[in-house]
Amino acid sequence: MLIEQYLTDDQDPRTAEKVLGKLRDMLTSGEAVTYLAIQKKPAVTLIPDCIAVTNKRIVFCIPGNLGLTTNYITFTWAEVKEVSFKEEFFGSKFMTVPLKGENMVIDYIPKVQARKLYQFCNEQLEKYRAATGSQSNASMQNENLIDDYASYIEVSDVQNPVQTIDTSHEDELTLKLQKLKTLYEKQLISQEEYESKKADILSQL
Repeated sequence: MLIEQYLTDDQDPRTAEKVLGKLRDMLTSGEAVTYLAIQKKPAVTLIPDCIAVTNKRIVFCIPGNLGLTTNYITFTWAEVKEVSFKEEFFGSKFMTVPLKGENMVIDYIPKVQARKLYQFCNEQLEKYRAATGSQSNASMQNENLIDDYASYIEVSDVQNPVQTIDTSHEDELTLKLQKLKTLYEKQLISQEEYESKKADILSQL
């Protein structure tokens, strides 16, 4: 992992190399660090806190025991409600608000790094929400198809009263199964929806 790409806003090279080396062993398949912010207090910061942004999560690296240990606090983008920062006299205070639990705050983040951190975090949140929004829309469309199918069954029964009277309960279920299979073969419903609806119909036997 080349650290030069993460030193664009005066991040401390030694701290960046140390943190990125540890993060490299934590990354999952397809995950990559997109930005790294390093705390810089007014006095000499021997062991700074760091915030790393990846395409899958935000990681807070909090050193302890004089730098001998590190506490990693991570939030996936699904767990993050919002991020914010406040510029102060010395640096900025960066805050992550999770959907559950306490807010995570790191102070003395250099102002330029805090702005970039805010930008990268919101980009990842927007990507996540756009992706999950598409999945939700697809799910709603499938639910509507099931509702349309149910309405179709009800209308068919009303329009053919003679057939309803002459046909046994088993024949009605067979007809419903055939129509359900037709919807599945036309790829109007997924296999999971087909199996679920099929099980519901068979339970009426």
